[in-house]
Amino acid sequence: MTQLHAQPCDLSATGFYYESATEFQTKAGANRNDYGERVEEYEIQFIDGDDIDRALFKAISVHQGSIKHFFEHAQKWEDWEKINVIIAVGECGHRFDIESDDPGDFDVQIYNVDSLKELAIEFINDGLFGEIPEHLENYLDIDAMASDLRHDYTETVIAGMSVVYRMD
Repeated sequence: MTQLHAQPCDLSATGFYYESATEFQTKAGANRNDYGERVEEYEIQFIDGDDIDRALFKAISVHQGSIKHFFEHAQKWEDWEKINVIIAVGECGHRFDIESDDPGDFDVQIYNVDSLKELAIEFINDGLFGEIPEHLENYLDIDAMASDLRHDYTETVIAGMSVVYRMD
């Protein structure tokens, strides 16, 4: 379960923890500062939950107006959709409207490999470089291929997972 914290911008008020948009609305509606006035602005903080949801939270800069959509998407989206958004927004600087945009809108090619060297090997095995005669396999410079891939592909770690991606 994902737990967030609403930290009031009003220094004379106390924040609260919550685990759903409904709980946030209820607690925010009842929250008052030391002078009895309703607290209106909060900084939203990620407290506990899956690492991938923490990365998504950070990438899309969740605020009190997007809490509902964050909770919905964190529960509904597959990990690859979250990774698409995290890479496109958090790594590549694209804009993402959490209310209306779709994670599939970004043309991100994701490879679940630990390094560009592994990606080069995968490309060789998939025949990307054509048929390579067996007697020449030992002469391939995998490190040079991985170095060349660095021009179009990027290595990153998201929620503890190594990922190589290409953004078209």
